[in-house]
Amino acid sequence: KSQDSSETLPYIDESPTMSPQLCVSQGPDGEAISPTPLEGDVEKGLEMKKLVLSGFLASEEIYINQLEALLLPMRPLKAAATTSQPVLTMQQIETIFYKIQDIFEIHKEFYDALLPSIQHWDEKVTVGHLFQKLASQLGVYKAFVDNYKNALETVEKSSQANIQFQKICEVTLLYKPIDRVTRSTLVLHDLLKHTPKDHPDFPLLQDALRISHSFLSSINEEIDPRRTAVTTPKGEARQLVKDGFLVEVSENSRKLRHVFLFTDLLLCAKMKKTAVGRHQQYECKWYIPLADLTFQTLDESDSCHSIQVLPEHEIEEMKMKISVLKNEIQKEKKAPKGQSRVERLRKKMNEQESWLLLHSPTIPFRIQNKHGKSYLFLLSSDYERSEWRESMQKLQKKDLQACVLSSVELQVLTSSCFKLRTVHNIPVTSNKDDEETPGLYGFLHVIVHSATGFNESTNLYCTLEVDSFGYFVSKAKTRVFRDTTEPQWNEEFEIELEGSQYLRILCYEKCYDKSMLNKDDNEIVDKIMGKGQVQLDPQTVQSKNWHMDVIEMNGIKVEFSMKFTSRDLSLKRTPSKKQSGVFGVKINVVTKRERSKVPYIVRQCIEEVEKRGIDEVGIYRISGVATDIQALKQAFDTNTKDILMMLSDMDINAIAGTLKLYFRELPEPLLTDRLYPAFMEGIALSDPAAKENCMMHLLRSLPDPNLMTFLTLLDHLKRVAEKEPINKMSLHNLGTVFGPTLLRPSEAESAKGQHITCASDIWSHDVMAQVQVLLYYLQHPPISFAELKRNTLYFSTDV
Repeated sequence: KSQDSSETLPYIDESPTMSPQLCVSQGPDGEAISPTPLEGDVEKGLEMKKLVLSGFLASEEIYINQLEALLLPMRPLKAAATTSQPVLTMQQIETIFYKIQDIFEIHKEFYDALLPSIQHWDEKVTVGHLFQKLASQLGVYKAFVDNYKNALETVEKSSQANIQFQKICEVTLLYKPIDRVTRSTLVLHDLLKHTPKDHPDFPLLQDALRISHSFLSSINEEIDPRRTAVTTPKGEARQLVKDGFLVEVSENSRKLRHVFLFTDLLLCAKMKKTAVGRHQQYECKWYIPLADLTFQTLDESDSCHSIQVLPEHEIEEMKMKISVLKNEIQKEKKAPKGQSRVERLRKKMNEQESWLLLHSPTIPFRIQNKHGKSYLFLLSSDYERSEWRESMQKLQKKDLQACVLSSVELQVLTSSCFKLRTVHNIPVTSNKDDEETPGLYGFLHVIVHSATGFNESTNLYCTLEVDSFGYFVSKAKTRVFRDTTEPQWNEEFEIELEGSQYLRILCYEKCYDKSMLNKDDNEIVDKIMGKGQVQLDPQTVQSKNWHMDVIEMNGIKVEFSMKFTSRDLSLKRTPSKKQSGVFGVKINVVTKRERSKVPYIVRQCIEEVEKRGIDEVGIYRISGVATDIQALKQAFDTNTKDILMMLSDMDINAIAGTLKLYFRELPEPLLTDRLYPAFMEGIALSDPAAKENCMMHLLRSLPDPNLMTFLTLLDHLKRVAEKEPINKMSLHNLGTVFGPTLLRPSEAESAKGQHITCASDIWSHDVMAQVQVLLYYLQHPPISFAELKRNTLYFSTDV
C-alpha cells in the first residue's frame, strides 16, 4: 500500500511567508472570497497558483497509481471467479470494487488535461473548467459512499474466509476516494486565493468549490469513511463521532485530556511524551462502553467543593499578562531582529494560556460506568457540556452492546486516535496564527428578537456566550418570556469582547419546580431547548449597520441582530452638548445644580441594587438590556417625575448597567485626568508605607464631589462583595468591571502619551493598573471623608 499523498508531498499550504500581502476570507457559504491583490502581487499570485497546481498534480499522479494498485487484483479475481476454485464470487468482486474503475478514469482524464496547462504556463491559462468537470462527476463518489458499508462487510467476511484475499486487499485503501474530494476542496480554496477576481478562472473555480462543498456536507456523517479506521470484532465500522480537549479532575487535581467519542465507546487519553523526533502518541487512561455509561448530576453530598477553584482575580491577572505578551509579540515582529525574542515570548504565552485553559473551567460534567466508577470533567460553558451529553445520548439510542477490548485492541484503537483526531491543537490562541485572526476587541451589540418552532407553551429565555482566551464565557441573559410558543424578547445587550471569534446563543426552558433544584452552584437545572453559534466575521460585524441573522437549533429558530464597536471608539469620553442633563456632564456641574454631595443618579441606582440586586448572580458583570438602559438614561437626563417608579419596575441588570454607563460617559474620569499619571505611579510603588501615603494623598487631592461619589461607590461595592458566595462577585471582579470606567483618561489626555498603537494595547497595558488602583481602595479598611481631610500626612512629592 503506498503512502497517503498528503503525507508524502510538500503540499503548498496558505503560506504567509511566501505571500505576505495576500489573504483570503470566506463568504457566507464557506466560499473563498478573493482578496484584491496589491499592485505587483498579481504575478506573485499566479506563480503561487502554479505552485499549488504543481503540488496537486504530483499528488494526483500518486493517487492514480494507488487506484491502479487497488484495481490490480480485480482482473485475476474476476478470471478466477469463473473457475472451479474462485477466491471470490463475481457478486463479491462487484461489491468490493464498485465504482473504483470509474473513479480511476475520471482522475486519469483530469490529470491528462491538467498536465499540459502547467507545462505551458502563462497568466492566461485557465484550469477552472477542469475542476468544474471534476466536481460535476461527484455523483460517482456518492454511489461509492452509498455502497461503502456493503463493501466493508464483504471485505471483512472474505478476509476471514480466505487468507489469500486478506493479503491482496487492505481495507484502508477503500477510503482514499473520499479523502481525495476533501483534498481537492482545500486546493480550490488555495487556487481562489491566488486568482485575481477579474480572471476568467475565478467564477469557474468558485462554482467547482460550491459543488464540492455541498457534496461533502451531504455525505452522511455516520458513514464518513475518513473517520473509519478501526472495525469492531463483529466487523462493524467503529467511527469517531466527536473529540476534544477536556479538563478531568483526577485525584483532586486538574488534568488536560483528549477525549474521543466513538460510535460504541468513550475513550479518555493523554498525550505521551516521546523521544524528540518521534511521532507523538496517545496513552489510554480509561474507556467506557456507551452501553454501560450513565450521566450523574451532582448532589449536595457529592459536590465540587473538593475541587480547587482559583480566585477570580488570579484568572483575570493571567488574562492581562497574556494580553501584554500578545502586544509585545506584535511589537517585536516589527523590530528588525525581533524573531528570536518572538519565539521566546510565544513559548511563554503558550504556557500561560495552557494554564488558563486548565484552571478556568468550572461547570461539572460527571459520567459513570455500570460498576459505579465515576469520572468528572470540568467544562467552561453549558453549551459544551450539552454538546457532549447530546452526542452520547444520540448514540445510546441505537441498540448498543457492551464491548470489552483486549489490551491489544485497546492499544490499536488508542494509537489510531492520533490519525483520526479532528481537533488537533489545544484551543489556545498561541496555536493559531494570532496576527492573522486576532479576534475582535471591543463591544458587540446584540438584539435577541424572537424565537419560533416550539411545540407547546412554556417559559423561555436565552443566554449569550462569547469565546475569550480559548474558552467560552456566558455574557448575557434575556428575561424569561412566560407561557408562550413564540417569545418576543427584542432585548439588546452590549457584550465586551476580548479577542472573540464566535457568538453562541442557548435557548432554555425555565424550571420553577423547587424539587428539581440542584444544590451544586454550577449545575443549571433549566432544560436546554436548543443551541447554536455564529462566527464573528469582522467585515460583516464592523459595518455601521445592524446585521440581522437567524440561528437554527433542533427545529427552533432564534432571530437576532448584531453590530460591533471597536474598543478605541467605545472608550471615547464625549462630553454632552446639553448641559441640562446628567450623562456626559461634569460631576461638579451636576452636584451644584442638584445641591447634593453625590449625584442623584448614583444614589438612586446604588439604593435599588442594594434593595433587590445584591443577591443577583453576576450583578454588574451580566449586561442589562440596552433599550432599558437607554430609557433610564433619558429619564435621568430629563429628570422625569416617575423615575422612582421606573427604577422599581426595571430589571436590576439594567439599573446596574445605567450606573456603569454614567461613569463611563463622564467627560473626564471620576478620579480625574490630572491625577491619572500619579495614580499609575502610586500603584506601582513596592514599599507598602510609601504606597499608602501616596494613595491616600491622591484621594485627598480629588475635588469634593468626585471624592464623595467615589467613597459612596466604594462602600457600596464592598457590600456587594460581602455577598460573594451568593452573587459570585468578588472584590476583584468588581474592580475589573469598574476600574477602567472610573480611571480611564479622556481622549485628550490619552493622546498626550500616544505611544499606544492599537485598541488592544490600550486595553492590556493600562487596564491592569486601573483595576489594581480600584482594588487597592476596595481592599483598604474603611475610608471616611472627614478622617481623610483631617489626617493630612506628610507628602513631599507635588502631584
